[in-house]
This record gives sequence, C-alpha cells and structure tokens, in this order.
Amino acid sequence: MSDSGVKPVERVEAAFARLAEVDRPEVWITLRDRDEVLAEAAGIDPELPLAGIVVAVKDNIDVAGLPTTAAAASYAYEPAADATSVARLRAAGALVLGKTNLDQFATGLVGTRSPYGAVRNAWDPARISGGSSSGSAVAVALGIVDAALGTDTAGSGRVPAALNGLVGVKPTKGLVPVTGLVPACYSLDCVSVFARDLGLARAIAEIMEGPDPADPWSRTGQPAPPAPARPRVAVPTPEHLDGLAPGWGEAFAAAVARFAATGVEIIEVDIARLLDAATLLYGGAFVAERYAAVGAHLEAHPELVGTDLDPTVATIILGGKARTAADWAADSARLAALGAAGRAALDGCAALLTPTTTWHPTFAQVTADPVGANSRMGRFTNFANLLDYASLAVPAGFVDGLPFGVMLTGPAFSDRTLAGLAERFANPGLELFVVGAHLTGQPLNAQLVAAGGTLVGPARTAAAYRLHALETVPTKPGLVRVTPGTDGASIEGELWRLPAAGLGTFLAAVPGPMALGRVGLVDGREVTGFLVEPFAVAGAPDISAHGGWRAYLASRPDRQGG
Repeated sequence: MSDSGVKPVERVEAAFARLAEVDRPEVWITLRDRDEVLAEAAGIDPELPLAGIVVAVKDNIDVAGLPTTAAAASYAYEPAADATSVARLRAAGALVLGKTNLDQFATGLVGTRSPYGAVRNAWDPARISGGSSSGSAVAVALGIVDAALGTDTAGSGRVPAALNGLVGVKPTKGLVPVTGLVPACYSLDCVSVFARDLGLARAIAEIMEGPDPADPWSRTGQPAPPAPARPRVAVPTPEHLDGLAPGWGEAFAAAVARFAATGVEIIEVDIARLLDAATLLYGGAFVAERYAAVGAHLEAHPELVGTDLDPTVATIILGGKARTAADWAADSARLAALGAAGRAALDGCAALLTPTTTWHPTFAQVTADPVGANSRMGRFTNFANLLDYASLAVPAGFVDGLPFGVMLTGPAFSDRTLAGLAERFANPGLELFVVGAHLTGQPLNAQLVAAGGTLVGPARTAAAYRLHALETVPTKPGLVRVTPGTDGASIEGELWRLPAAGLGTFLAAVPGPMALGRVGLVDGREVTGFLVEPFAVAGAPDISAHGGWRAYLASRPDRQGG
C-alpha cells in the first residue's frame, strides 16, 4: 500500500524537504523533530500495510509526545497516549509528521479562525483552504504528506478536500472511534481522512475502523447489500443548486453526466427536508454540545477573546449555553421528522450526489461576512452527521483553474458502496456493446457481472451491420460490418461498462471466432463491441431482419437463449 515501494526513511526525508520547499508555516501547529521521525522510520517493518506512508494529524486529535491545542494555546494539554485512530495507523506503519492547524475548536468551514494563522489554499493563496481541517487538507495537497486525519462534524473533512482537489472520507459515525479527540459535538463527531488517492484514503479509514471500549459511541460496521447492476443515484432538483459559484453549475452537470456514463441511473430528488435538517446544526439546540465541550474554558478566559480565542468561535460556542432542554427536545423531534422525510425521498437510491460545497471565497469575502460566508460552505454537508449518513468527497475537475469537487452521501454503513461509486467515477473503464450471449438474462451475462460490469442501457448499432446465427455452444450471434454501399441493418444490443480492474479477466475468457472492435452506434458514437471474424458467418443464417438476438430467439421457440 505504500507508494511504489518507497522506503520509510526516504519518504520522511522527502517530506521534510517538501516542507521546507513550500514554506507554509500556517499549515502546522506542531512539527515533530526530524531526527526523531527518521529514527522511527528506520524501525518500521516494511511488511506493514502503511509502511512508508507519512501522515499529518489535525490538532484536536491526540498524538503522544505532542501537545493538543485545538488551535488555542490556552487550552493546550499533553496527552498520555495516541488517540485510538492514530494508534491504529501507527501500528500499521504510518509515520506522523506533526499536528496541523484548524478552525479553533473545530468550529468553522473556512480555515481562517485560528490564532496560528489563516491557512491559505494550496492552489490559490488568496483564497481560503476550507475548514475546520484546513492544515490537514493543505498538507496533503502540497505533497508534504501522503494522507492526513481531520475531523468532520459539519463538513470539515469534505469541504477542505473539495477546495484543495482531494478525496475526503467521512465515515459513518462511530465506525472510527473518537477516543482522544477534543469534541466539537461529541455525538456527531467523526475522524475523517484526506488523501490524493481514493484507494489510500479508504484503506486508512478501514484500518481505523472498529469498536473501542473507551468510546461508547463506537460501533461495528454492517455489510452493505449487494450493489444492483444499475445503481440509482439521486441529484438535487434545480432549485437546490441555485447560488453556486460561476461555472460550478456547469461543472456539476458534467459530473452528473460522467456518473450516468458509468451505468448508474440518475434521478432528480427534492432534498428540501435534508437541507432543512442541515440548518439545525448551528441554528438549533445541538450547538449546546459545543458549549458542553469547551464552553467552560471560554468562560474562564474572557480576556483572551480576540487574541488566543477567536471571537467568532467564542460567540458560536458561548451561544450554546442559552439552549434549553425543551429546545433540545423540540429540535430532536423536528430532526426525526426531517430525517424520515429525507430517507423517503432517497428510498431506492444508493447515494445522493451533490456539489461538495457552493463556492470558494477569497479571504476578503470571508472577512466581510464571516458567519454568512461560512454558512454557505455547509449547505450540502451539514445534515450528514445529524441524520447518520456516510459521505465521500471526490475531485471532479477544475473551474477557472481551481479544484471543483462533488460528494456522494448515503445511509449509515454505506461507506464501501460510496467508495465503489466513486471508483467508477474516477476510473470509468470501458464501454462494451454486446448483442448476444452476454445480454442480460443470456448464458454468458454472468461473465460481465463477475468482471464488475454494470449495465448502461439498451443501444443500437448504426444501419451498417448484419447479424448471423452461429452454430456455437452456447448458441450466439455474429455481428459483422458491411462494406460501404452494401445494405446494412441497425441491430439491437446493450451497452455495458467494465472497470479497468476486471477488463483483463473478462477479455481472457472471450473465445474465437469472437473478437472486439469498434462498433458504430445509431447516435453517432463509436464504442468497443463484440464482432465476429468474417469466415465464421459463411453459411450462417442472416437474421438481421429480426433486429436483434432476443427477437430472433422469440421467433424460434425451439431454440434456447444464447
């Protein structure tokens, strides 16, 4: 799993060299001593799954030997042990480089609310990095570390991923224990992962999974149901996409089309109830959890507000004290109703696909409206933990030279399903046109399914082909292209998508006289498809008049499917 066999010592040396090269001190709150990390690297077992992987850790997660500040020096303490998440990564061979900057007490989605400095975006230093896991995301995006841990209560593990061109994994609540984490909202917090590569991000998340007796919220994952041949993915109705940054609507439409091309079924869904639930995270009684976590520290140090304690963060957290038990009960009931409505809207869908966030502001825009700017960041992220969803942010191209990202969100324990959908998006594989024994319900269709193939939908060739019935076992047709000027027909078939990983296995099972070639479709596209070598149709009945293999079989009740 480590990067192309790089030795741990070499990777650490490269990390420190890159650290000096980029000169971005605001990314970090504490760095480990170089010689200490090199000594640890020298003792790493090269057979460990994360050997040679260098990681950064958000500074509200404990790392033994380094202070935990949550971006407030007045709050700092020396942890006696690694957080459970960190301990599991280190046991797998990962090397911690240091602790990263964040929106103070993990309260914000902008990355500017820290006395250690506003973290500049990896692509455009005039723009925000996103928060609260700002330093972690930028450390990965700048190539200093291979991966980083963040936390995600409102979107802090996904928004910075989108704004810095990364994968951001927000697991189902409780899959990764939060032992050793300074809470923002204890019942809602998740440890998240940033990486440039989906496979590494998911591997790290899975290594951290598993119950911890010290965390009563931790839980065991549940197996996801088998994915249907054509999973359904919901997208918001147009009114819920209003207000996106210029060019982002078009970028999202392109991402939707790209997902559709992988064989998923796209449906529009009214997500109003989910967005209503999102407003409760900061606008409802649940903000009282933030006061319960660190409110006493803020109240004990009013003289530090404006210096060591961020004024916007202090206002949000101290405001939670005014929430009553009755408020909590009312908002909990409202959340339950909104959650039920949201689940009904998404019933039958494997995931909801949205932009990860709505815009990428400059520092000046955030300074002009710190609360409003932050609120816009979390439109599509804030509801996930409130309603117990898993979520995964993935890069989806660029708009005006800056990263644009989309997000897949699904029910609790759908983490691996979301990863599978994201893999299809990142590596769409090969579109394959089939006309006979590999059609749905036909004898060889199982070969396509076993190779990870998914049905895109029905398709027809251009009127330039002839179809013949071959004497093979199982019975199958042969598709041949006619010479220009010769009478051809449009033949019915199916378009499937094969992932790159399964393509070799599938092709190895294709027997002669079948062959793969370019097939022209009626819509003008050319795709890879099954053809047959011309010698094989000599003497074989021409069945083109039936328009397709299924119609031919239906006309011959004595023949079995092929």
